[in-house]
Amino acid sequence: MAVFQRNNALLYLTGAAAVTTVVSIRAFEILMALALITLIVTRRPWRLPPVWLPLSLFLLGTLVSLMASGHVREGLPQIRKFYVYLMLFLVTSAFETARQVRWLALGWTLAAALSSLWALTQFLQKYTAFLESEYRASGQAHPDFYTFYIDARITGFMGHWMTLGGELMMALLLIGALVFLATDRSWTQWLIAAALPVAAALAATWTRSMWLGAFCGGVYLIWYWKPWTLLLLPLLVALVLLANPFSLRERALSAVSPHPGQTDSNAHRAELRRIGWEMIKAHPWLGVGPEQVSRDYRNYIRPDMPSPRASEYYGHLENDYLQYAAERGVPTALALLWMIGWALSDFVRALGRLPPNAAERWILHAAVALTIAVLVSGFFSWNLNNSEVLAMFLAVMGCGYVAVWEVASNRA
Repeated sequence: MAVFQRNNALLYLTGAAAVTTVVSIRAFEILMALALITLIVTRRPWRLPPVWLPLSLFLLGTLVSLMASGHVREGLPQIRKFYVYLMLFLVTSAFETARQVRWLALGWTLAAALSSLWALTQFLQKYTAFLESEYRASGQAHPDFYTFYIDARITGFMGHWMTLGGELMMALLLIGALVFLATDRSWTQWLIAAALPVAAALAATWTRSMWLGAFCGGVYLIWYWKPWTLLLLPLLVALVLLANPFSLRERALSAVSPHPGQTDSNAHRAELRRIGWEMIKAHPWLGVGPEQVSRDYRNYIRPDMPSPRASEYYGHLENDYLQYAAERGVPTALALLWMIGWALSDFVRALGRLPPNAAERWILHAAVALTIAVLVSGFFSWNLNNSEVLAMFLAVMGCGYVAVWEVASNRA
C-alpha cells in the first residue's frame, strides 16, 4: 500500500506539473521540483527513453559552446533551462498506461479552455477599449484595430501571445486526437465544447506561425480520421476569411503583404535568417555562444543588408534551426533534431504495430501531430526556447514513449 501511495504521489505531482505549463510557469517549476524530489526519495527507477543520447549531446554541446564563447555569465539562462528538459524523464518514469495519459490530456484540455476563456475576455476588453478610446479620432496615420492590437495582443494566463499561441496550438491538437482517434468516447462532447474557445483564442492571438503549425498537425490528424474531409478545408478557410472574425483576413494576408503602416515582419525575418547564416558560416562548430545573438548580430550585417532599426527586435533569429546552429554550432543543432526525429520515428513505427482499436493509438497520433506542428512553427519562431511550450512538448513526447512501451509490453 505504501509503494502504491508513493507511486500515486509521483504520478499526481508530475501530471500537475505538466498541466500547469498552461497556467503558470512558477507553479510548473514548483510542482516539477516536488515531483523530482518524490522520484528520488521513493527510489523509483527512472525510465529513460532512447532519445536520452541525442538530448545529452545537445546539452553537452550547449555547455561546450558556452565555455568557448567567453561569456559564461550572459549564457547561464540557457543552462538553467536544462531543468525543463527533465520533464521528459519525469513523465516517462511516472506514467505507465494509456488511461493515465488520457487523464493528463483531459487536464490539459481543461487548463487550455480556462486560459482561452480568459484570453477571449482580454480580447473583448481590448476591442472595447479601442472603440471607446480617442485613438480612432486622434488623426494618426492608421487609426485602425490592426494597428491598435498588433503590439498588445491577448496572453491568457501567460506573459506573451507567442507563449499562449504555442500552448493552444498543442492543446488543440491533443483535443483533436482525442475526438478523432480515441476509442473511449465518453468525454467527446465536453472535448468539442472545450475546443471551441481554444480554437477561437488561438485565432485571436494572431500568431501566424502557430496557425500554420496547428493547420499542418490538424491535416495529419484528419488524414487518419476521415481523409475525405480534407476536401472541405479550402472551403472552411475561405469562409473564415470572408467572415473575418478577429480581423483574421488582414492578419493572414500580412504573411504575403504587410499591413499599411506596419513594418514588414516577413522582411525582418528574412534579414534575421541572413544574419544567422553569416554567424553559422563564421562559427559552424560551436556558434557564437548561448544568448550571444543579441550581443553580436551587428558584426554579421553585410553591406547589402538593411541597417538595424530601433523598431525591430534582434534578440533572437525567429527560427529554431538557425538559432541553435548560430548560437551553439551545427553539431549541437543537429543533436536536437536527431532527438526529435528519433522520437518521431519511434512513434510512427509503434503505430504500424497497433491494431485499429488500440487504446494507445490516439496518444501516438497526438505525439506525431504535435511534433509536426512544433517543427513547422519553429521555422518562423524560436518556440523551443519558451519554457512553457518546451515543457509541454517534452511532456507529450514522454506520453508518446509511455504508449510505445505499453504497445511493446502488450505484444510481448
